[in-house]
Amino acid sequence: MNKKIFLLFGAIAVFAVTGGIYYTTAVAQKTPPPKPIAVETCYACHGPIKEFHARSKHGKLNCMECHSGLDEHLKEMTKRPGTNLTYANCGRCHKEQYESEVAVNLESKPKVEKATTTSRSPLFDSIMMPHPFTREHAEPRSHVFMLVDHLLVDRAYGGRFELKSWDMISYAKGAERSAWELLRDKDPSTNDQKIFPPYTPRTAATAANPVCLTCKTSDMVLKWGYMGDKNPKATWDRTSKVVDVARGVHHPRTCIQCHDPHGTNPRVIRDALIEAVVDRGDGTYPYDKEKSKKITMKKVMFRDLRAIGVLNKADSVLLCAQCHVEYNCNPVRDIKTGEMIGMGDRRTNEFQWKSVFDYDAWVEKQGYRDFINETTGAFISKIQHPETEVFWGSKHERAGAECKDCHMPKMKKGNKTYTWHGQKSAKYMKKDTCLKCHPNWTEKEAEYQIEGIQNYIRGKMRKAEFWISEFVKTYIRARDVGVSEDVLREARKFHTKAHTKWEWWTAENSDGFHNPDQAKASLLESIQTSVDGVKFLEKAISDKQAKK
Repeated sequence: MNKKIFLLFGAIAVFAVTGGIYYTTAVAQKTPPPKPIAVETCYACHGPIKEFHARSKHGKLNCMECHSGLDEHLKEMTKRPGTNLTYANCGRCHKEQYESEVAVNLESKPKVEKATTTSRSPLFDSIMMPHPFTREHAEPRSHVFMLVDHLLVDRAYGGRFELKSWDMISYAKGAERSAWELLRDKDPSTNDQKIFPPYTPRTAATAANPVCLTCKTSDMVLKWGYMGDKNPKATWDRTSKVVDVARGVHHPRTCIQCHDPHGTNPRVIRDALIEAVVDRGDGTYPYDKEKSKKITMKKVMFRDLRAIGVLNKADSVLLCAQCHVEYNCNPVRDIKTGEMIGMGDRRTNEFQWKSVFDYDAWVEKQGYRDFINETTGAFISKIQHPETEVFWGSKHERAGAECKDCHMPKMKKGNKTYTWHGQKSAKYMKKDTCLKCHPNWTEKEAEYQIEGIQNYIRGKMRKAEFWISEFVKTYIRARDVGVSEDVLREARKFHTKAHTKWEWWTAENSDGFHNPDQAKASLLESIQTSVDGVKFLEKAISDKQAKK
């Protein structure tokens, strides 16, 4: 074999195992890895890092294990060292956690559109127009694909990014290194219809913005100021051109999102969560003040740029809450004027941190809604995925369960016990989840319990959706027969309220299983609100016709 080719393959192989940039260079050039840095030299400038690192489990790891270019940085401080944020870097020591994290759940189907007759929300598109989610709203899949899937979805970048080949849909090993190994950018400015199909505003949307990416990748952590505010030390902010930000990130959410690499402390880096818990003072469990006192978050700022939230004890509900919540991450509408509130406003990066029953009051107080319904003109919220808020106060939460117990259970490999990091649904691993607390059940019985709850809630979701659509149809009739604007304005309030109480559950990914009592109450309220709205409009129609 050609010597150069042999060395190249050797470099690639080591890169795949270690994820370390400097290892690749070392193998290719037949040179040893860089010598360890005297950590006290780094501590001299990085005081907060010393506080985390010196006495931690990672205290014996040298800075060069995760940073490259340190010699150059020490000679010239303006030359920033490289930071290895990949899964594979952590996987050198945490092999089982790493392998489970990047595993693809082949039982969970990819590209399942929610707005189909056989899926979760068949009337979604007609109810949600003109929101970008009506272009594509797919079921989630393995976390290792979260960045790739965000870049691919037809509601985000207008269809300009696509897989280099359709068979890369399950290529997790590429996604862990760089999303751009899988994707190509069909820049629409080329006007080449051979590589850029004729997407239209009704088939694709360019609705992505930099705040979206703070959930989809950890690569932004060193280049993003707190809350996405403009900062001379930051590369990007809320108003940055999103395509430029997208091109600058490579990996999905990685280990550093939840584990501090210096101190190994449980932590969060999602700024809007830190803002809600610490700055606003809502606490880690806003509906349980005593639990909030036991589980606390400390905000730590670095160089007046970015923040992390360090937990006093591990709590997977808080760690998962970095993404699995209802949040605002896009331009919104001013409910007084109807004008667009742009990304320069902090309200475009906000965690409401409220339950479904308090959500409407909060956004009304903040003065915004996500969009205006195309048919009724009602101000509507686009709900994201409020798993955390739904879990608060549920039977499982009150019993002491956390997200990890059902989605990241303890596993055994030989004599070693480790936390499985694949984060898939408990229904795919009932023996290691449900049966740990319900040993009297068989796996089939556990599945029966899950389906009993989900089938009931899905039924209520469909009925709530049906009655919202009936309200919209009745609104059209009322408008067409000339019902006054004052009456129509009052009718829109029914639409706004019914919508929140319904879409909360189409967006939440457990089909009500996380809190069936709350799901039932909310959906019944949505149904009744829509029915009341229909009656209100029918009376207005009858009164109008009686005057003719």
